Amino acid sequence: MELTLVLLFVTAGFASLFMAWVIGAGSSGATPFAPAVGANAISTMRAAFVVGIFGFAGAVTQGANVSEAIGRGLVGGVSLPAVGVITVLLIGAGLMAVGIRTGYPIATAFTVTGAVIGVGLALGGTPVWSKYQQIGTVWVLTPFVGGFTAYGIASVLPRADVPERFSIALLAGLVGGVLANVEFSFLGPADSAGTVSGSLQELVGLESVSATIGVSLAVALAVAALVYWDVQRDMTGGLRRVLLALGSLVAFSAGGSQVGLAVGPLLPLLDGLEAVSTVAILVGGGAGILVGSWTGAPRMIKSLAQDYSSLGPRRSIAALVPSFLIAQLAILLGVPVSFNEIVVSAIIGSGAAVGGRDAISPRKILLTIGAWIASFVLAFVLGYGAVLVFPMV
Repeated sequence: MELTLVLLFVTAGFASLFMAWVIGAGSSGATPFAPAVGANAISTMRAAFVVGIFGFAGAVTQGANVSEAIGRGLVGGVSLPAVGVITVLLIGAGLMAVGIRTGYPIATAFTVTGAVIGVGLALGGTPVWSKYQQIGTVWVLTPFVGGFTAYGIASVLPRADVPERFSIALLAGLVGGVLANVEFSFLGPADSAGTVSGSLQELVGLESVSATIGVSLAVALAVAALVYWDVQRDMTGGLRRVLLALGSLVAFSAGGSQVGLAVGPLLPLLDGLEAVSTVAILVGGGAGILVGSWTGAPRMIKSLAQDYSSLGPRRSIAALVPSFLIAQLAILLGVPVSFNEIVVSAIIGSGAAVGGRDAISPRKILLTIGAWIASFVLAFVLGYGAVLVFPMV
């Protein structure tokens, strides 16, 4: 391999690590525990530490789907060269760094997706309209589904006729049932992912739709019973523990989704390198997210926790439940999704349910939406323009 090509590969690797650091310092590291920090359930620095650990775990065990979509599913007929990969990652990381510096949550998924499509089309690739429709649908529906779901949950939790030992336990059971069917790379055969439900079915020798439903219900009931006992025994402490558990699950999901934005563009470069596995790339990306969460996330956590709404533990739980569900659906579909978009919309919905307009900042919301849209458009234009100005092939 020529020295120039080796240097390009190494540069692309460092650009990917930098992108992973930026993700950890921004969306992945900030949004999962912002509601918990806003509810005073955990300190900012401790939240950054915990989210880094869970983000790393999620990246390694759930990062393959979105990585594949970013690396090979957005543009047809062409693979990004090393220079193109570097361009994509620098554009995405640069725009994210601006967001971290200003305190506004730039959407990582929007920047990287826009840059990949821009560079790929400029290189002569063909649009993958079916994937764009899928991504666009998820992006457009996420604020409405997340916001309205959080609004509904937050509207029910404070009601006197719905005891919280039941409502919180029901929500925890729902999350537990979904978690039983989430795919993890270490539970399946060598080259595929598996679920807790599937592993239990295989263990007892019963594999069917009915068995899947039965196992899911059993897990849901077990989680609900545990949370019911804990909340009934200690209401304040129980709510705090549920909130922290949900934050950890959302951080785990963030790692599984966001790592693909950092390492996905590298995958086409590895097609001829059998010595480097996808798992090794995910571990590297997860490590970058971990370091970014520990060193750069506190600023964004504080911004999200304090600026969007006045959060209590109940509204925070209402925000995190739909955040987890939407994130896992996006991972299953292999759709790059913005955790800023997911969690911010849920925070807004839960805050509006209790505090009305006084609990949210319309100006901040409009600026954030504008930043999301502008980040995709600007990343696309920069990526497309970079190829025209500096030909890569």
